[in-house]
This record gives sequence, C-alpha cells and structure tokens, in this order.
Amino acid sequence: MSDEENKKQGLSGNRAFLQKLLKTRMPFGKYKGRFLIDLPEPYVVWFARQGFPKGELGRMLETVYEIKVNGLEYLFDPLRS
Repeated sequence: MSDEENKKQGLSGNRAFLQKLLKTRMPFGKYKGRFLIDLPEPYVVWFARQGFPKGELGRMLETVYEIKVNGLEYLFDPLRS
C-alpha cells in the first residue's frame, strides 16, 4: 500500500472514530446517558487526573478531554445535524 493510500485509510479511520465518539453515550456514573462529547469539562478533567477507563471508552474519553481543553468542540457542530 502506498503512503497516500495509508493516509486516506488513516483519515477514514479517524472520521469513523469521531463519528462514533459523537454518538456514544456515557455508560455509567453521574452523567450516564449523556453523549460523551457533551460531558462537562470538569468531569472529563477529573477522569484525566484519576485515569481513564481501559479500552475504547477510555480512548474516547481521552479524546474528549483533548477536544475540550483545546476548545475544539465547535468542530462537532456540523456533524450534529
């Protein structure tokens, strides 16, 4: 596979991950049922300090943390409709 094909596949994988992130709800805790991207920043920061869960949920919460602390939530606005 060429470098260009690898880049396209990586972008596609990232897009799929972000779309899944947008549709995934918190499975437990105080904010159970809320979309991960809509979790309050202090809650996500708490996870960052305590340690993210293992597996895909942890990767998703870590991504939400990076999005929120860098003020990038607006990037999801076009995807919400």
